[in-house]
Amino acid sequence: MQSVQAVIQTDPRPISFSLDHARILLIKPSSLGDIVHTLPVVSAIKSQWPGVHLTWVVKHQWAELVRRVAEVDRVWPVDQGAASWLKQGWALRSERFDAAIDLQGLFRSGVLAWLSGVPLRIGFANGREGSPWFYTTRVPVPPLEMHAVDRYLLVAEAMGARVQGAPQFRFNLRDEDRAMVRSILSEKGLSVDQPWVAMNVSARWTTKRWPLSAFARVLDRLHEEGRAPVVVIGSAEDRHDVDALRAVTTTPFIDLAGAVPLGCLPALLSKAGVMITNDSGPMHIAAAVGVPVVALFGPTSEVRTGPYGTGHRVLTGSVPCRPCFSRVCRHVPELECLRSLTPDDVAEAARDLLVAPARS
Repeated sequence: MQSVQAVIQTDPRPISFSLDHARILLIKPSSLGDIVHTLPVVSAIKSQWPGVHLTWVVKHQWAELVRRVAEVDRVWPVDQGAASWLKQGWALRSERFDAAIDLQGLFRSGVLAWLSGVPLRIGFANGREGSPWFYTTRVPVPPLEMHAVDRYLLVAEAMGARVQGAPQFRFNLRDEDRAMVRSILSEKGLSVDQPWVAMNVSARWTTKRWPLSAFARVLDRLHEEGRAPVVVIGSAEDRHDVDALRAVTTTPFIDLAGAVPLGCLPALLSKAGVMITNDSGPMHIAAAVGVPVVALFGPTSEVRTGPYGTGHRVLTGSVPCRPCFSRVCRHVPELECLRSLTPDDVAEAARDLLVAPARS
């Protein structure tokens, strides 16, 4: 690697140093949506310095998705628990990285960067839990509300990577992933190339979940109109939600809960005509692969974490307390921000996006 020079960053001027052929450690262990938001940082760095070798530290549960991120040279999985992180920190030290980027911004990720022995450690100046104490370079964040993708790209820009045009989300859709998706859908009686609607009824927070009865009514509307078949996705952990959905509708749908490995999800969703979803990780994957999204937002902010890019529809109720970013709703009536959304409005948005011109 050529020379690396850095100072503590306290203003928005770009940091000046060379990263040609550098070995970079990227720390972004979770969660699913945040991992997708990080893809443009990888693209920006690789576009600026094609010779960079980039290693991504990620939790085991998300590792297969990161292995599908184009231009990531090595995936370094970590387990839950402080002991595992300490152990991995010492293991990373032997790799002799030139720079570490911590986009997690928590105490343990800051400690991991420090334990790795990397001389240049970059993170946000407003990182939580004291994480900025472990950085040699602190990137300021403007007080204006911005999308997570644009916030992460501040780090790439501070490093000297010029972000030109729209941020790039580059998944490597492997032939074997496409073949698996084709096979799974064929077993369900659906050709991957025919129009279909993806639906995700789950979310990590209960306050992010639109009622299953409302999703069922959207299924009914689309079925009555003879629209494209609906494919309900989800992990094995979402099985209960999908079974509950089936119990409140007589409309047929294709159930893929637990059937598609996480690493194949970009290949699957890339073939959908539109996705109807709660605020969730799969929502961000769909947007990243160019699929228009009907997103149902309650306590969270569509400005910060909505489906990125153009051609999407975000629906939310007009309630003065949102976004509250709370996992517990204290509003009366409860979850009005979501429950005020009507199935007719959601079905109409999906219909509009299904017939809209394809995005470039």
